[in-house]
Amino acid sequence: MASTPVTLCFLLRETGSGTEVLLGLKRTGFGTGKIVGIGGHVEAGESDAEAVVREVWEEAGVVVRQADLAHAGVVEFIFPSRPEWNMYCRLFTTRRWEGEPAESLEITPGWFDVEALPLPLMWQDAEHWLPPALAGEVHDVVVVLNEDNETVASVEKLPPRL
Repeated sequence: MASTPVTLCFLLRETGSGTEVLLGLKRTGFGTGKIVGIGGHVEAGESDAEAVVREVWEEAGVVVRQADLAHAGVVEFIFPSRPEWNMYCRLFTTRRWEGEPAESLEITPGWFDVEALPLPLMWQDAEHWLPPALAGEVHDVVVVLNEDNETVASVEKLPPRL
């Protein structure tokens, strides 16, 4: 079964105490109750960048431009017990946007210190790829989940693409 294409965008800002990232409490749908990145499904005819620009606007009310996005890697999520959940997720970061994040029906956004991410409140796999992505490292990884669809069975770092 093919993986569903999705995107995530991590808005980064500097404060007096360091770098912060915009994450959100998921209010509906897949991952309800978890802290997640801002993003979602790539719709037919959209590029990954177009999708993430649209999703950031829909979920957080913030305008991001494609030209300001930095590629931060790819995470392929494999759910052996629920293959229809498999996702191919393109990661982006940006340090430029317009507007202030606002709550939507799907997300309650909030700023978090990148040195103190709320990992216990996130999907368990985030600890394997999110800190490097926020540090500017580009990694492509495959995350295989256990039968519970929550805990991580394995994480494989793929060789860099040419």
